[in-house]
Amino acid sequence: MRIISGTYKGRRLTAPKSLPVRPTTDFAKEGLFNILRNRYEFATLSVLDLFAGTGNISYEFASRGVPQIVAVDSHFGCVKYINEVSAEFGFPIQTMKADVEKYVGMQKGSFDIIFADPPYSFDSETLSKITSKVFENNLLKDDGILIIEHAKHTDLSQLAHYEESRKYGISVFSFFS
Repeated sequence: MRIISGTYKGRRLTAPKSLPVRPTTDFAKEGLFNILRNRYEFATLSVLDLFAGTGNISYEFASRGVPQIVAVDSHFGCVKYINEVSAEFGFPIQTMKADVEKYVGMQKGSFDIIFADPPYSFDSETLSKITSKVFENNLLKDDGILIIEHAKHTDLSQLAHYEESRKYGISVFSFFS
């Protein structure tokens, strides 16, 4: 995996093979950040990265100057790896080892962007619960957006607050606002 833009553009990172992850591809990540760059000023954002895995998306936001990033994952090894990379590069990433569904149900802050990259095996019902909790608990700021990365065979267009989807290879980003 590599950081595709910002201060650390081109830096390659190698996560331990023991982590149970599927990092977002560079192709998909580039497409996503082209969309976000046209909507937001990164230097003023707060980001919540759910199912953070290797921290791939959090690093991209940090490299682009986002000052507040919270990365949540339930796997100790993932949280440890994100902390190590963040310390090495001086990234402003706060990590939380937590079950995402419980975390979203208890979180009191609000964010400009919430990015969720759950396992592709998650069904629409589970994704619906997470989406509902984000909106019920007012976790998005005004003009904020929830982005869920999922497999192309999963259709989230029937969920409340759905805006659009963008497909990049085997990955799809569904946007909610």
